[in-house]
Amino acid sequence: MSKPKTYVETSVVSYLTAMPSRDLVVAAQQQVTIDWWTSRHAYSLFASDFVLDEAGRGDPMAAARRMNALADVDLLETTDEVIQLAGLLVQKGGLPAKARVDAFHVAIATVHGMEFLLTWNCKHIANAVLRGKIIEICRASGFVAPVICTPMELVQE
Repeated sequence: MSKPKTYVETSVVSYLTAMPSRDLVVAAQQQVTIDWWTSRHAYSLFASDFVLDEAGRGDPMAAARRMNALADVDLLETTDEVIQLAGLLVQKGGLPAKARVDAFHVAIATVHGMEFLLTWNCKHIANAVLRGKIIEICRASGFVAPVICTPMELVQE
């Protein structure tokens, strides 16, 4: 049986490697991420140059921890189809214009046939209000969108 193909968006790696938060909700999300990461071998993990670019920004020590966590994750290409779908996701209201990079995360995961897009970005990506529109735009473009979820939702017994 093949492992579910899972695109790991930058926020997951950020929560995984960040110093423990004093905010109780964020601290709980960090712990869920750490717990999920221990089961990551049950999944085929993928990311993109967008993830690497975002993960490499900021404090050098924190960036090094994020990049180290991504060392064994396979990278997906930004193809012409990805660029076109990302543009449609913004143009047709699946994601706001200010979330252009988020549109690329969704487009890359979709075009490359990921089963899951794992994220803590609930403002734009794992947003119940936007999710239906994202799925609709992907479907109209001939693609099946991945299940967009947080590590909390992607737990295996």
